[in-house]
Amino acid sequence: MQRSPGKKLLLVVGLVAVVALGVGLWRHDAGSKDVPKAGTAAPAGVPVATAVATRGEIDLSLKVIGRAEAYSTVNVRSRVNGQLESLAFTPGTHVKKGDLLARVDQRPLKAAYDEAQGNVARDQAQLVKAEADLERYQNMLGKGFVSRADYDLYKANLGVARAALESDRAAARAARTQLEFTTIVAPFDGVTGAPLAYPGATLSADTTDIVVLNQVDPIRVAFAIPEDSLAAVRNSLRRGPLPVHAKIPGDDGEPLTGDLEFIDNAVDATTGTIVLKGRFANADGRLTSGQFAEVMLPTTRLTDVISIPVVALQSSTAGTFVFVVKPDDTVEQRTIVTGATSADRVVVDKGLQAGERVVTEGQMLLVDGARVRVDKG
Repeated sequence: MQRSPGKKLLLVVGLVAVVALGVGLWRHDAGSKDVPKAGTAAPAGVPVATAVATRGEIDLSLKVIGRAEAYSTVNVRSRVNGQLESLAFTPGTHVKKGDLLARVDQRPLKAAYDEAQGNVARDQAQLVKAEADLERYQNMLGKGFVSRADYDLYKANLGVARAALESDRAAARAARTQLEFTTIVAPFDGVTGAPLAYPGATLSADTTDIVVLNQVDPIRVAFAIPEDSLAAVRNSLRRGPLPVHAKIPGDDGEPLTGDLEFIDNAVDATTGTIVLKGRFANADGRLTSGQFAEVMLPTTRLTDVISIPVVALQSSTAGTFVFVVKPDDTVEQRTIVTGATSADRVVVDKGLQAGERVVTEGQMLLVDGARVRVDKG
């Protein structure tokens, strides 16, 4: 049975109304999800670290590579001939001034010292006899029993006995000194190297090396700077001691700080550089002789400039910029003009005021206008 055209029209109109009602309800529900409910907290900001732009003085520095060297180095040798009896140090360890390093066989020198002591005892006895003889002949001379010539002879014998005693006493002192040289001690606090002679070896006086001793506290770091920087270094020295900073590769500790101690007396004509040396305290042994270090030497002092940490800088096609944290905890992406860099800070010539806070960590998650949460700084 066919439906009438009127009934078909009513059916179509009803379906359209049902669809329209469903679309409206769906849009209402979707829109209501975007509206925060009353009492719900606003989304948290991006966590960042910040630093304040400061105004003041800043030192510009040269950065060069230097090498540590012992403050003093001694090749320890025996001062007497003899056989090395024993070593008293552990290679590569610290020793104090006066600590025993080695001992030479004492027996030959002990015998020589005992002989010298015996000669002194003999001379003392001869001196006593010569004094007694002279006194006796002096009495006899007064009574006319001996001639003047005999008296003068005994007087001369007394002088010879005294001279012989002094000579043998000096020989005994020399023998004692030689005996003392068989005990070899450290001339200063330092670090021993590997032994260069072992027990049983025959040592030649002042020739055979036993060990190399390095003084490493304090320690020096030698480095070379271009000759055109020398004037700036000398100008800085006129203001007082010039600090030198040394960063050890692979060492996570703070850079070492010392003082410039030495400027060479000539520029190397081949390289156009001049050698300088800094003195560093090294009680903890962080620097080892021969070790490379990155040296930073202040050369020029800028006054009344604004500076920020280098890590705050970001780059884009438009230039260098930083994220500035505003009072409402949102950030502004601001283009700046930078100047000289010193250590971990950079001078800002334009675009930033002293006291403004810039983001130093977390920049990769930020865009202009983003809300932030300052975790540190």
